[in-house]
Amino acid sequence: MNSFTMKPLLALSLFVTLALPVAAFAKGDAAKGHEKAKQVCGACHGENGDKPLQPEYPMLAGQHQDYLATAINHYKNGKRKNPIMQGQVANLSARDIADLTAYYSHQPGLTVKY
Repeated sequence: MNSFTMKPLLALSLFVTLALPVAAFAKGDAAKGHEKAKQVCGACHGENGDKPLQPEYPMLAGQHQDYLATAINHYKNGKRKNPIMQGQVANLSARDIADLTAYYSHQPGLTVKY
């Protein structure tokens, strides 16, 4: 194999190597997420994420896991500006985020009656 054909293979193997740990955390443990949610998140969003204490607090229950993870990461990196949320998520690990988002995404969300 020459160096021209090795570069795509090297890039692919690097991508797979880096992506595997992220994929492993992506699912998360909903039971652990519930325990973590009770400790902090429930104070504002309600224990199950379905009864926020203030109308301006969003309902987390039933939201898509990837949406929740993106929102949390945006608070962590400052892309979303909210001093309260930035403080709450600052010390969350990737595992914590995966667990919390797994829990909230499996809760019943808002339903609309027709």
